[in-house]
Amino acid sequence: MYRVVIIDDEPIIVTGLSRIVPWEKYECEVVGTAYDGQEGLELVRRLRPDIVFSDIYMPKMDGLLMTAALKSEFEDTELTILTGYRDFDLVQQALSLGVARFILKPSNMEELEEAVQAMTVKLRKKGIYPDRARENITSPGERDTENGIAGTCTDEKSIEEKGMADGAVQEDSTAGSFIVKNALAFIRENYTHKITLTEVADNTYVSQWHLSKLLNRHTGQSFSEILNTTRVEAAKELLKNPALRIGDVAEEVGFLDLAHFSRVFKKVTGISANEYRNRLQ
Repeated sequence: MYRVVIIDDEPIIVTGLSRIVPWEKYECEVVGTAYDGQEGLELVRRLRPDIVFSDIYMPKMDGLLMTAALKSEFEDTELTILTGYRDFDLVQQALSLGVARFILKPSNMEELEEAVQAMTVKLRKKGIYPDRARENITSPGERDTENGIAGTCTDEKSIEEKGMADGAVQEDSTAGSFIVKNALAFIRENYTHKITLTEVADNTYVSQWHLSKLLNRHTGQSFSEILNTTRVEAAKELLKNPALRIGDVAEEVGFLDLAHFSRVFKKVTGISANEYRNRLQ
């Protein structure tokens, strides 16, 4: 059976979806429910569902960021968004992140069943079947071999599956870019205090391991390199003010230790902070 998770801060919606949708008709079963976005993400990480139905507006949760987090970290998971708001821009952004369906509340049974059917069709096209444990899903090539499809065959089915796989990569790239963009914005807004990878990951709703991977993939830099570069660029601006001591500059951009600031500044720019300041005169 395909594993389904439902996330919504309205208990009546969660209960209704769990009970009224004929899940067995589509070889699905509801394996977990959550009532806020953070709880929902933790549930998804633990249960690794094939299908997620989720509200996009929930307390203490940026709906688009949550959507990007789900699609980036679990690219094979199919996601349908539920919302009570008519927002065309939101719909467009959500669809670009790889959302399968966008359903306005109150929804009818026809819409819900169509969404379930569409998602199960997409899962099958990706080589994910209801009678196989999700944790055994590996690479697209291995999926094909396990299902009796030769990795080199060029029939219509394999071509279609390759198209679906390429689409999944594109969705992951778009969602990953969205996560990285928000992570970099958070770093720029908070670099002056002791900021950690865990803090940034928490604010972009992905695991710190996944965020580290995304930052490297999209920027070619590690979190510490990005943070140090951000701080040094800010320091370069402050060094233009001769009234500020270098120690003061270091503290203002988030370094508690002057020696550490000096090492980082020279590593990033190739010269010391003093030399940089002298060159400005």
